[in-house]
Amino acid sequence: MTEKKAYPLRINAAVLAAIQRWSDDELRSVNAQIEYVLRDALRRAGRLLDPPTKAKAKPGIQS
Repeated sequence: MTEKKAYPLRINAAVLAAIQRWSDDELRSVNAQIEYVLRDALRRAGRLLDPPTKAKAKPGIQS
């Protein structure tokens, strides 16, 4: 698992409410939704240096 760091965030109340509704719709926490949106924006902009890796298949098992 990748290292996580705490970071205080001030956010507009309307933006927070919209993120809360979105996270509820996708069954994520607000924190996980914010991280998802940021990671997606970084990936699209070509700025994500280390994309998360998928779990590796066990030896002898092909997917």
